[in-house]
Amino acid sequence: MSASRLLISIIIMVSASSSSCMDGKQMTQNYSKMSAEGNISQPVLMDTNAMLCCPPIEFRNLIIIVWEIIIRGQPSCTKAYRKETNETKEINCTDERITWVSTPDQNSDLQIHPVAITHDGYYRCIMATPDGNFHRGYHLQVLVTPEVTLFQSRNRTAVCKAVAGKPAAQISWIPAGDCAPTEHEYWGNGTVTVKSTCHWEGHNVSTVTCHVSHLTGNKSLYIKLNSGLRTSGSPALDLLIILYVKLSLFVVILVTTGFVFFQRINCVRKSL
Repeated sequence: MSASRLLISIIIMVSASSSSCMDGKQMTQNYSKMSAEGNISQPVLMDTNAMLCCPPIEFRNLIIIVWEIIIRGQPSCTKAYRKETNETKEINCTDERITWVSTPDQNSDLQIHPVAITHDGYYRCIMATPDGNFHRGYHLQVLVTPEVTLFQSRNRTAVCKAVAGKPAAQISWIPAGDCAPTEHEYWGNGTVTVKSTCHWEGHNVSTVTCHVSHLTGNKSLYIKLNSGLRTSGSPALDLLIILYVKLSLFVVILVTTGFVFFQRINCVRKSL
């Protein structure tokens, strides 16, 4: 299995199980591995519900639970719970979509509902016990599915676009054509529009397929090449061409009608 397919499978599993964390046994088995490897890279789809879990520490051993949330361009947010006094406190936390799953004495996990593109950032749970502090950190990467379009711009040239995806999508063609360098347009919210333009000479290729690869899933569109189709690629210029053709046809009809009219007048005069 390729790395991209494996990551897509992980994303699907995360989305399917986003409403609950792993059970205690599985968390205990995985926590040692996670601690050895460091922080967790967590991909999550936009507009889904994400749940971030604290280390598997028994509640009776807890003193304090702290969630640190660091999002680019915003002040660091801290959510804390002290077991002894059963008190919670928040500092610089203004996003109402980021909350405790339940009351901290019942569930220490954090949920984001729904996930927005602005939730890219670092989230860390710190659990203080008499034996020391335990933590688990998440580098949250919000994924946005691109909108895919495919159209023919001029004679035997096709344009494929993956609009506003995050991260940038990859575009390939079947069969391969004579392609211009792939264009990337970067937007302020972190999404990227990718554009690929290819041309096929001759008439041995009648149908082409644009294949878009993305971490949220792959998509393919196909189009039939029309060798007789010639468009400018500019709607305004196409309209001017149509008006020019219609005007030329009107002038021809007007001249022909006038010629016939004067011929009949001449014939009437001669007969008189």
